[in-house]
Amino acid sequence: MSEPTGAARRRGPFQVGDQVQLTDPKGRHYTFTLEAGKSFHTHKGAFPHDELIGAPEGTVVRTTGNVAYLALRPLLPDYVLSMPRGAAVVYPKDAGQILAMADIFPGARVVEAGVGSGSLSSFLLRAVGDQGMLHSYERRADFADIARQNVERYFGGPHPAWRLTVGDLQDNLSDTGVDRVILDMLAPWECLDAVSKALVPGGILCAYVATTTQLARTVESIREYGTFNEPAAWETMVRNWHVEGLAVRPDHRMVGHTGFLLTTRRLADGVEPPLRRRRPSKGAYGEDYTGPGGAAGAASGTGSGRG
Repeated sequence: MSEPTGAARRRGPFQVGDQVQLTDPKGRHYTFTLEAGKSFHTHKGAFPHDELIGAPEGTVVRTTGNVAYLALRPLLPDYVLSMPRGAAVVYPKDAGQILAMADIFPGARVVEAGVGSGSLSSFLLRAVGDQGMLHSYERRADFADIARQNVERYFGGPHPAWRLTVGDLQDNLSDTGVDRVILDMLAPWECLDAVSKALVPGGILCAYVATTTQLARTVESIREYGTFNEPAAWETMVRNWHVEGLAVRPDHRMVGHTGFLLTTRRLADGVEPPLRRRRPSKGAYGEDYTGPGGAAGAASGTGSGRG
């Protein structure tokens, strides 16, 4: 049995073409690609790439200035934060939440819209594996080109489970029997009709949005559409800690708000979502509310229903 795509590049001695991440004494990272006969230069001196080729991961190299650097292959979270960007990347903290909360499993059939620089695509492809399917849609051809290069650089070539289409998802989505749909776009509510037709009963829609306005409109549109269960919405924040002897304290900086995530599941055809028991808070659908459903939808707590 052959190894999964990209697995051979994740273990064993360093080889020509491998990505290497150097860590200096201050914890700063430098990433480069190994090439025979080349040298890596810093303001603290240089060393030849040949010194690492054939050496095991975890090797320490010294520059001509006698500064030690730890050499390791970059982890996927490291790679996506340092790779060339067309659009902003999905941060590892959010990618991890998407993989877990959208239940991305080996062999899953996944549709993704809003590829950006290929960060989330790389995480999704590694999760679904060679026997799965990831069909990614990106409106901008320049972003799609950057994403393709980044994904192929990480996996060492084209991934057999990946298909990349340039165009709008709502105009081009023809996939059926899809297990999961991930939307990273400005107006995910515009895709509900196409997504509902593509997803299998029980399939998961996961949306990643930046603002509370987008979040509110997406959730209310899902409720009104009527083929999904009650959405769950949240955000995550990550704070590192400094640990040295008795000095244990949180870092002053953290990865705070990057976006909101929400998930909802496709109901069986012809089934209407159960009534929500919890009443909306007073004023939630006041005179100033102009979102999906309007006063009628707010009064009953349900949508129009399109089973």
